[in-house]
Amino acid sequence: MPKGGDLHNHLTGAIYAESYIDWAVQDGLCVDATKLEILWCDDTEKLCKGDEPASSTCHIPDQVVLVSEAIANHTFYDRLIDGLSTRNYEIYDRSGHDQFFATFSAFHDAGHDRGSDMLVEVMRRAADQNILYLELMTSPGMSEARKLAADMASSDDLASMRSQFSDADLDQIIGLVENGLTEMEQAARKTMACDTAAAEPACDVTVRYLAQVIRVFPAPEVFSQVVYGMRLAQADNRVVGINLVAPEDDPVTLADYTKQMQAIGFAGAEMPDVGIALHAGELTLGLVPPKDLRFHIRQAVEIAGADRIGHGVDLMYEDDPYQLLALLAERDVMIEINLTSNAVILNVEGDRHPFPIYLGALVPTALSTDDEGVSRIDLTHEYLIAVETYDLSYQTIIKQLSYNSLIYAFAENRETLLAELDAHFAAFEAGIEAQIQGMH
Repeated sequence: MPKGGDLHNHLTGAIYAESYIDWAVQDGLCVDATKLEILWCDDTEKLCKGDEPASSTCHIPDQVVLVSEAIANHTFYDRLIDGLSTRNYEIYDRSGHDQFFATFSAFHDAGHDRGSDMLVEVMRRAADQNILYLELMTSPGMSEARKLAADMASSDDLASMRSQFSDADLDQIIGLVENGLTEMEQAARKTMACDTAAAEPACDVTVRYLAQVIRVFPAPEVFSQVVYGMRLAQADNRVVGINLVAPEDDPVTLADYTKQMQAIGFAGAEMPDVGIALHAGELTLGLVPPKDLRFHIRQAVEIAGADRIGHGVDLMYEDDPYQLLALLAERDVMIEINLTSNAVILNVEGDRHPFPIYLGALVPTALSTDDEGVSRIDLTHEYLIAVETYDLSYQTIIKQLSYNSLIYAFAENRETLLAELDAHFAAFEAGIEAQIQGMH
């Protein structure tokens, strides 16, 4: 079935553990067999952590071995896949929430300089599922943007803070990132033989990017990332918006949430043409106190000016949730629904999930994967779960979910993509009709 787009997809989290392991072998990386963390074999910062003082001559633990040697043991290979994903997390002494977020540091080094390989993997998987469009969240240049505000004092005067880092500094980062994106895409297209007679179907998948701001840093550094991310989107039409990432329940995020929404609202007023999709409401009772469940979705819309909300799980804990639903419908704010992710990280699924409430309130929604590699799923799986769990009608809901994923995309060529989706659905439905006729 045609699926339009996947609008909530973190690039590094979309990669399956097996790919990270293969790249680690090719690059001669090591693995901490106890922590199940891939790392550079000479990374003294990690290997000597806890040594006083840390030094380049510290003892390398016996459990740190070459990945190529470690995975010769098939039992360990399976365990490493578990460690780099949420597979089988239930049998280990760790919550789905903690295991999910731990994976990113565990496979980080294996993804070094593998952007084009990642792009190839997700584009091929999209093509296999009849997905036309991807908006991939990625953070190029964010560490450099944070440095611009490293010595800046936090202030409620955002205009004053904005004046303390120059456009020239931002533009220098943007230039380097644009070159990096071009090199990544060119390498990926070369791998897939795009623009040749042997081009793979994946070459036809349209890819755009969201600049993801890491929100667990001090307020000035979050602000500098927001401004940089929006300027990047203005400078390069491949980057179509921004998002906030990292745990919403992190103490820094909880303490600074309103400040972060104000930062986005301020920058959005300066650059109103940039799409704003925000993780908000990826929380539930027990994970945080009730006071932190009352306003995140609302502030993302009313203060930050979000066009789309990712997750929105704590909806019914928000102050006046039915008025909030009316506001979301009135402002046409789309909710990105991530069913498997919410089940694993928050233990919210089935009739405890607000998805049917959004549907009933006529708030636009679309299905997405979040981190399909970490969760070991794909978008087809999410459609299947939605149908099996909520008994959704093909004509009135499932098909509309697919269209919504393009209607609410930030891509400049939405109309072209929607026309392409029309053609794909016409062919799909004609094929089903032919099969039915053939059965008589």
